[in-house]
Amino acid sequence: MARQSPSQRKSVGRVMHEFKHGELKSGPRGRAGKVKNPRQAIAIALHEAGASKYEGKQENRRSYARTKQKEARGETAQQEAEGKSRVGARGRRESSRAMGGKNAKTTTRRGGRVTTARRKSSSRRPAAATRRRKSTARRRKAA
Repeated sequence: MARQSPSQRKSVGRVMHEFKHGELKSGPRGRAGKVKNPRQAIAIALHEAGASKYEGKQENRRSYARTKQKEARGETAQQEAEGKSRVGARGRRESSRAMGGKNAKTTTRRGGRVTTARRKSSSRRPAAATRRRKSTARRRKAA
């Protein structure tokens, strides 16, 4: 097993974070249930990072590529639980597609697109309600 790249180490760290928070699941689409054994969590982490010494080069590359795609789409358990679209979202709650673009404090370019799309699709208030709100605000100001 060769030395891991920084990106692979980040993937291993994310999987172990999921394990510690009880979000790591095994089996196809997580149907086998939560992972409770730390050794199994390490095996899954190395597999996802493409750093397993029990698999061939091609299999490791395939696993690593699949993980990177999953992280880019915001489909990891950590990203969905914490509302981040990217693993490198560093404390920002830039929300993922899985979250429907909610809870975003600051937006990146992609998040901005989601927000504008949501604004356009939501129904606008009727004009009468807007007028009422403005008139009550004027009355309060005058008083």
